[in-house]
Amino acid sequence: MQPMTELDADSLRDYYRKFARFEASGTSPIYAAWAAGVAEDDEIIALLLELPKPKRQANLLFAAARHLGAGEGDYPTLRTWLLEHWELTRDLMLARSTQTNEAGRCAVLLPALARIEGPISLIEAGASAGLCLFPDRYSYGFRTDAGTVTLHPDTGPSQVKLDCALVNAEAPDRLPKVAWRAGIDLNPLDITDADQRRWLQSLIWPEHDARRDRLTAAAETAAADPPRLVAGDLLETIESLIAEAPADTQVVVFHSAVLAYVPAAEREQFAELMASRSDVVWISNEGAGVLPEIGSQVPGEPDGRFVLAVDGEAIALTGPHGQSYEGL
Repeated sequence: MQPMTELDADSLRDYYRKFARFEASGTSPIYAAWAAGVAEDDEIIALLLELPKPKRQANLLFAAARHLGAGEGDYPTLRTWLLEHWELTRDLMLARSTQTNEAGRCAVLLPALARIEGPISLIEAGASAGLCLFPDRYSYGFRTDAGTVTLHPDTGPSQVKLDCALVNAEAPDRLPKVAWRAGIDLNPLDITDADQRRWLQSLIWPEHDARRDRLTAAAETAAADPPRLVAGDLLETIESLIAEAPADTQVVVFHSAVLAYVPAAEREQFAELMASRSDVVWISNEGAGVLPEIGSQVPGEPDGRFVLAVDGEAIALTGPHGQSYEGL
C-alpha cells in the first residue's frame, strides 16, 4: 500500500493503477475496473487533486459514491455519476474516512497474539468502531495442508467465524486471554449508531457479501459490550492509554491498515516510540511501504499483501482482509 499522505498527480495515477492490479484484481472486479478507469481519467484525477492528500484514496471515493447511491456498473457509468454528483461525493469524502473495521484481520493477528503468555491488555491504534478488539470472542478456521484447525471462545462457537488460509506456519492452538481492551481513533465510531454502521457497510467492497454478513455479526458482538474508545491523536494519546492498563497484564499495542494515513514523520516517531517500550508488545500489520524498515525485511514484491511484524520483526505476509497468512 502506498502511503496516502504522499499522493501527487503522477503518484495518484500510479496508486490507482496499483490498486486495480494488486489490491482489487481477483477480489473485486468492480473496484479493479473503477480504479483502472480513474487512473487514466484526467478529469477525475483533477477533481481528486483538489482534496487533501489523505482523502484521495480509492476506498474512500468508491465507498462514498456507493453510499450516495451510485450503481455498481462499469467505469463509464460511475464516471458519469461522479461528474453529476461530485459536490455531494466530495463533501462526504471530506466528512468521512475509510475506517474499514475489518474483523477478519483478527485471524492474521491471532498467531502473534497466541504466543503471548498470561492475560493481555489490548490497545488498538486506529480502532474505528473497535471490532478488532475482540479476538478472544470470535471463532476461527485456519486452513492448512493438513486440514482445518478450528478454534472457539471459551463460551462456545461465536456467531462470527473468521476463515484464513495458513501457509508456512503452524495454526495457533488457543485464543488470547484479554483482560482489558481499549482503542484510539481521531474519530471513533459508535457501533450502536445505525448511520455509522451503514457507513461501515458502504466501505465493504461490492462483491464481498460474506464480509458484510461478518460485519453485521461482529457489530452485534461489540454492541453487547462496547469497548472503550478514546478520541485523540495517536502520538499524543498512546502513552496515557498504556499507563491505564492493569499492572498484572502484558500490554499489546496493535494496528492494521492504519499508518498509511499518517504522515511519514509521525509514522517514524510512532515506530521509534513503540521500539523504545520494552514493556509493550507491538504488532503492526501494514503495507510494505508504510514502515520501510519492516518492509525491507520482505524479499520481493508483496503483491498487495500486508506485512505482519512483532516488535519490528516481519513474521508474515497477510491478506488485506485477513483471508491469508504466509509465514516468513
